[in-house]
Order: sequence, then C-alpha cells, then structure tokens
Amino acid sequence: MSFSSEVKEEVSKLNNLANKNAVKYEFLGYLCTNHAVIEKNKLKFSTENEYSINRFGKLISNLNYPNYEIEITGKSFCITMPIPKIDEIECVEERILLKTNLMQKAISENDLLEKAFSRGSFLGSGSISNPKNTYHLEIILKITDNVTMLQNILNKYQIFCKVLKKRNDYALYTKDGDEIANFLALIGANKSVLKFEEERVLHDIRNNVNRKVNCETANLNKTVDAAIKQIEAIKYLQKIGQFKSLTEPLQEIANLRLENPEASLQELSTLLKQPIGKSGVNHRLKAIQKIAEEKGLK
Repeated sequence: MSFSSEVKEEVSKLNNLANKNAVKYEFLGYLCTNHAVIEKNKLKFSTENEYSINRFGKLISNLNYPNYEIEITGKSFCITMPIPKIDEIECVEERILLKTNLMQKAISENDLLEKAFSRGSFLGSGSISNPKNTYHLEIILKITDNVTMLQNILNKYQIFCKVLKKRNDYALYTKDGDEIANFLALIGANKSVLKFEEERVLHDIRNNVNRKVNCETANLNKTVDAAIKQIEAIKYLQKIGQFKSLTEPLQEIANLRLENPEASLQELSTLLKQPIGKSGVNHRLKAIQKIAEEKGLK
C-alpha cells in the first residue's frame, strides 16, 4: 500500500462525524477537487481510492443525502447523486465553485471547519509521495478561487504551497518536509505524522551518509591521481638517469612515494627521517614533478 493510501485509510476512519457543520465542510473539501464534476445535472465523484470513496459515502449519509448511486468501473469507484443544496457552493458549467465569502465568514473563528475542509480536499484528490524517496504533497483542484481558498487556510498553519497549472486543473503542492508533517497533523493523521517523521530521519541519515561517502571518494580519487602523477615523474627521472641529481630531501621523499604509492601526504610526512608538515611534503613532490617536466616529461 502506498503512503498516500495509508494516510487516507487513517483519516477515513476518524470517528469525528458528530459535528454536522464539520461534516459539511469536509464534504465541501471533496467538492472543490478535480474528482468532483457536474454531469447531466448531477454531482459525480470518482476515485480509485477505496478509503476516499468510503469516507465520501459516510459524509453524504450523515448529511442526509440518501439518493445516491455507487458503481465500479475498472479500478474506479464512482458515486452519483443529485446536486446538493448547500449555500456555500454554486455550479459553473461542469464545475463546483465555492462561495468563498460565505466560507471565510464561517471558518474565520473555527479551526475545526478549516481542518475538516483541508481533510476533505486531500481525501478528494490529494497525494503524498513515499518519504523514503522524496517529499511531495499535492492536491488537484478545478477552479482558481477554490485553490486560493485552500491555499489561504494552509498558509495560516505554516503550510506554504505553490500552484502549478496542469492542463485544465491546478495542483497545489509543497516539497517541504516540515510543511507536509504540519499538513498531516492538520487533517488528523497522527499515526502518519509519526511514520513520516521516522522515515524522514532515516532519509536524511541516508543522504548525509551518501554525501560523506561521495566526498571521501572524491578526495580519495584526487589523492590517487596525484600519487600516480608523482610516481610517473619519479620513474621518468630514474629512466633518463637524472634521479641521483636530485637533492637528498627530494630523493628521500621520492623513494618513500615509490615504496608507499597509496599513502597520503600526512602519512608520508611521518615516514621522513626528519618529519615535516603535509604542505612541505607536497612542495617536495611538486618540485620533483616540475623537474621531470623540464626534462621532457609530458
């Protein structure tokens, strides 16, 4: 089961349907998404998620809309019902437009309704990627006014979503881990918050380890490449009979490099008769390379 489905399963089973006004606002959350349309003067909501459709059925039964039909087509569940008579909505062609003035007045001092509306929107057309891989929360809506309504509510709870146009729809999304955790808490998915945070910690640890390994690998590659060039220069000077013309300190570091091809500069410094700093070792080896280049090494 996907992480999105786990979240929807959890919130669909919340035992919080006693407050009729909250139930209505969760229902309104469903209605503003792209999965709710008007067809032949009827409201049609369809989804492939069984938890979303089950919760939708509970909401309309609780609101005393008994005249609905359920059908299954392929992987999709669909509920068709008469257009509900709710003051906060109006139908615009095949879409449902929220009357934001009425809604804002109702929810301005009632965070219970804000949470219910946000929960319904997510159940209607929301998704959250698996936090093991990436952080991405997205809710698809039909009308810009509906997008703005939900966006303003989420902003109040420090969840700052961006909007992306998708053909005839609008995606409200965020890729911020803190904001996604806040959203899960907002809609009442408390168990999912804990799982998300747990996976998030593991995800960050894996990323930090990978970055460290990549950094160490890059440094190791640089060390190996430098050692190869140093050994080439030393062997070239030996080949053309110029090795013994080097000063004693340069011959000493050259012999140590040949004997310890994988040693770091710091390790080579400790092997000298009179140890010097890492920069001193590097200076001597560069001097050898320069001499070899002057003698014809390409």
